[in-house]
Amino acid sequence: MRILRLYHINKVLLEHGLDELIPGRWLPWYIRVLRHCIFWIPNRHKDKSAGARIMLALQALGPVFIKFGQMLSTRRDLLPPHIANELALLQDRVAPFDTERAQHIIRQSLQIKALGEVFSEFDTTPLASASIAQVHAARLKEGDIDVVVKVLRPDIRKTIVADTELMMTLAKVLQKWLPDGKRLRPVEVVKEYEKTIVDELDLTREAANGMQLGRNFEGSEALYVPTIYSDYCRANVLVMERIYGIPISNIEALIEQNTNLRILAERGVEVFFTQVFRDSFFHADMHPGNIFVSRENPENPQYIAIDFGIVGTLNQEDKRYLAENFIAFFNRDYRKVAQLHADSGWVPSDTNIDEFEVAIRTVCEPIFQKPLAEISFGNVLVQLFNTARRFNMVVQPQLVLLQKTLLYVEGLGRQLYPQLDLWQTAKPFLENWLREQIGIKAMFSKVKTNLPFWSEKLPEMPDLLYDTLKQIKRFPEKQQQANMAILQQHVRAQKSLHLSIVGATLVIVSAIVPLYSVHWTLPACIGLTGMMCWFAAWWKGRKAPE
Repeated sequence: MRILRLYHINKVLLEHGLDELIPGRWLPWYIRVLRHCIFWIPNRHKDKSAGARIMLALQALGPVFIKFGQMLSTRRDLLPPHIANELALLQDRVAPFDTERAQHIIRQSLQIKALGEVFSEFDTTPLASASIAQVHAARLKEGDIDVVVKVLRPDIRKTIVADTELMMTLAKVLQKWLPDGKRLRPVEVVKEYEKTIVDELDLTREAANGMQLGRNFEGSEALYVPTIYSDYCRANVLVMERIYGIPISNIEALIEQNTNLRILAERGVEVFFTQVFRDSFFHADMHPGNIFVSRENPENPQYIAIDFGIVGTLNQEDKRYLAENFIAFFNRDYRKVAQLHADSGWVPSDTNIDEFEVAIRTVCEPIFQKPLAEISFGNVLVQLFNTARRFNMVVQPQLVLLQKTLLYVEGLGRQLYPQLDLWQTAKPFLENWLREQIGIKAMFSKVKTNLPFWSEKLPEMPDLLYDTLKQIKRFPEKQQQANMAILQQHVRAQKSLHLSIVGATLVIVSAIVPLYSVHWTLPACIGLTGMMCWFAAWWKGRKAPE
């Protein structure tokens, strides 16, 4: 099956004449001979432009390739305009499937005999059609609300499974035989991508993602998330509030309504970093087909996001390393960037930090204090890839979604406001986030979070000490001496814990008391006592056992 799929891919590429786009000097003579002798399939689209042929080929190959085209469509710095414009059609203008089939899927999923039982109106012409599903406009009978109904393409799972299996086979070959195979970790990257795209086939998961994102940005001026009607959502059907914003790619319409493009571009950066670092939950499919701009307040523009099938998450450790890397990068502290990569294991521990620092500076220094319009990210990416190869930098599969999303965000910023200073826009946000993570405020927050757990476990401490003493009696004298030292540590730890809890409670009380008292003396005394308890707990915890 994988061989047949590979043959089909090759056939589609040749039928659309994509081999003709490869410069002749890149193809050895024997490849050209094989093309005409064995792979003799003719180009059936000679009348179409190169961009149209690429778009049609990716569309014919299915969702995995369509998503690749969607990402490329945002990179107008890497592609000629005529190709980027054609690929942009893949965002929401993929050929739709039969409407009667879509209606049958909706009736079957909602277990109704006719659409009129749920919808007072249903538009048979698709509002939009993408790689995984297509969307129809409708009106809910209950509440008389304008909605859109998203329907999963029939039999789409088979195509995706076939493509991901083929990608896995190729990844295993590359990892085994390519010089950089182990460093690039293609197998892990494909596994991560497979999990992501398979999750996208469950629209109940997308509904849950959308509701979570909506809660995260409830009341936000920067991002609006449409209401999702979960009562009508199933694995292959999703019903959501219809929005009437301007597509982010329609720059002419945005200019016509006097949209403040500078604020819009800056808010795109703000929304991205807020999702990643504040919420650890980010929309990872932010191509222009999924992003709109509200018409309500052009001077204070608001984004509208749809399609929540792909979301990314980061653990606390990855967030911390990323934030510190970004800050060091924005401050041009290349030494720290190099050291952080070594500390996190992204480069081998024996890497020469001095050489790595020089390599990073060589790539990054020329792009600072330049607007997006003056930066050749294609050239930067090539140089970064060469640097990664030179220092055996290991690819982090868990960050692939984040990297793809960052490319989308940067591509949108380039289209909206080419003068955007990406670095200065992001730097204050990240500095503030780091302060919240490692400052006094963060310490109070962690104590407040852990206080219920400590309070719950505190009553168990006497029983644990009693059980420990009973076990010590059964051991020989030498073992008893050793265990006595452990017991002393336990006792010291218990005292330290008691003092920590008392100190934390007093500090929290000192922060609350000013709400009810205008005089500063009482909360100051309470806070000082709490800090003294904390210091005593720390001192007892660090003392070596006698």
